[in-house]
Amino acid sequence: MNRTSVKYRDFVLLALFTAIVFVLGLTPLGMIPLGLIKATTLHIPVILGCILLGPKYGAALGAMFGLVSFLSNTTQPAVLSFAFSPLIPAPGTTSGSPLSLVICFVPRILVGIVPWFVYQGLQKLQKGSSRGEILSLAAAGASGAILNTGLVMSLIYFLFRDAYASVNGIPVDAVAGVVMGVVGTNGLAETVIAAVLVAGIGKVLLPLKRRKS
Repeated sequence: MNRTSVKYRDFVLLALFTAIVFVLGLTPLGMIPLGLIKATTLHIPVILGCILLGPKYGAALGAMFGLVSFLSNTTQPAVLSFAFSPLIPAPGTTSGSPLSLVICFVPRILVGIVPWFVYQGLQKLQKGSSRGEILSLAAAGASGAILNTGLVMSLIYFLFRDAYASVNGIPVDAVAGVVMGVVGTNGLAETVIAAVLVAGIGKVLLPLKRRKS
């Protein structure tokens, strides 16, 4: 394929992954019920797009992930929506905080960048081994999920600790433990799901992309 055809194909794939992000983000399809918790799958198309298209397109997909989160939390506010939308006031205030945009966008953009480096780095260590590619894909998927949950919850802790304590009815000094609990439950579930899905879907999509290149 010539460069123009490759760019056109990549734009089509970017549009496809963007559409998937919006469908998952604005419908119940983006959440998997796991008993007492729900694990999000929104980062899956971002990670796959990042691996297939590179970190620049991945960052764009991550920004779309952030935009979906912003829209969802603004139009259908939940208990923690103040941490993702500056249009939702935090408890005890009359206006939202622009710092919520940091939580909403920065982790999600990084989810579209970091997994590419994880995948490429592991492939180089394994010298492009086809057997090791599944491991590289799984590790990339896991890294994206860990980054998403870990960074979002860390930023909530540092930027909205008092508000988080208020909405959960807990002392401020207990927030760190609760945050670690969320990372250890939702985060673990999302990491396993991301590793499995990215490895399985990526193993199918990558050969197709290479053949068409």
